Amino acid sequence: MSTAALIDLIAREVMAELKEGRGKTAAAGTAAHAIPAAKRVPVLVSARHVHLAQKEIDILFGPGYQLTKRNDLYQPGEFAANEVVTLVGPKLRPLTSVRILGPMRDRTQVELSRTDAITLGIPAPVRRSGDLAGSAPITLVGPRGSVTLREGAIIANRHIHMSPVEAEKWGLQDNDEVTVRTIKSDRPTIFGGVQVRVSPKFKLVMHIDTDDANAAGLQCGDEVEIR
Repeated sequence: MSTAALIDLIAREVMAELKEGRGKTAAAGTAAHAIPAAKRVPVLVSARHVHLAQKEIDILFGPGYQLTKRNDLYQPGEFAANEVVTLVGPKLRPLTSVRILGPMRDRTQVELSRTDAITLGIPAPVRRSGDLAGSAPITLVGPRGSVTLREGAIIANRHIHMSPVEAEKWGLQDNDEVTVRTIKSDRPTIFGGVQVRVSPKFKLVMHIDTDDANAAGLQCGDEVEIR
């Protein structure tokens, strides 16, 4: 075999091996994309806050008063107001400058951590948002007046907001309960009984209160994984 023919043969064999290698790489990439993505969810830590109905707004800030926006929140249409109130319980240890979140609600709801409830001296139960029957009494003080609610203070349950697309992808439905685990935390933690809330308006996020966040070493923007 001439030198030219030998070079041609070697070149063809090398090209054949390169093509085979590219085929294997492409197949491996296809297989990797076929593996379902981890059910990872970003975290938002919710400090104590208040949702007000117009009846209480009128008492606390004056008749016909309208909340003013300080900044938008993560979920579309929700905002932190410039207005704040003071919360008072039987222990008479006030929690001051508690932020009001908008928009206005049909019923006033105060969301606390367990530590906040102990500070105030009220038996706030863990509840889903809006489930206020038999919840704890609390007094709200504003610049124009005060109001004592017979019920309305809760410790918000752990919950995940997601869109119908995400729920379908992960085989979940509205009001399902899931277990999640922390991913990168110096205090690895598993949270159970996490409510799934599904709506076309929702952006994917898990809400936890400051007690849960501190216990698990989580901050806003960290991720957890649905198990």
